Amino acid sequence: MESNHLKPLTVTGAVVTVSSSRKPETDASGKTLIDLLSAADIEVTHYAVIPDDMERIRSEVYVALSRANCIIFTGGTGLTPDDCTIEAVAPLLEKKIDGFGELFRLKSYEEIGTAAILSRAIAGIVGGRAVFCIPGSTKAVALAAREIIIPEIRHILTHASSGQR
Repeated sequence: MESNHLKPLTVTGAVVTVSSSRKPETDASGKTLIDLLSAADIEVTHYAVIPDDMERIRSEVYVALSRANCIIFTGGTGLTPDDCTIEAVAPLLEKKIDGFGELFRLKSYEEIGTAAILSRAIAGIVGGRAVFCIPGSTKAVALAAREIIIPEIRHILTHASSGQR
């Protein structure tokens, strides 16, 4: 993409770890994500660790949206009965970015093989802001952030914020 296509905008990040067992002190994936965003000059303006609970996750979406324009939920995206991040967030998305999940699974397949089909990673737009839901493993977080989110976030937000205040 040509650089003149990008709007001048400041990207701010929110990192939300969904886990019933992790705490901020033990959240290696959240810390990795914060470090990667910070290294890319994306200030992390919100961080939380919350339990696998639909209402708590939905509430946290709105808190994060009020504080950042690039919101990343990590964890709670698997197939266990407790995993409900996708079910909580997907109905809130005004527009889906289907290519994100597709590309994430392709890149995961290159690293872990057919187990990549277990990933339910999604992304979309809410109020001109980008919301990503990715698995909670540190390797998955690094892959998503380094190879997809960070390289494309300004492009995504340029389009998503068109016509926004």
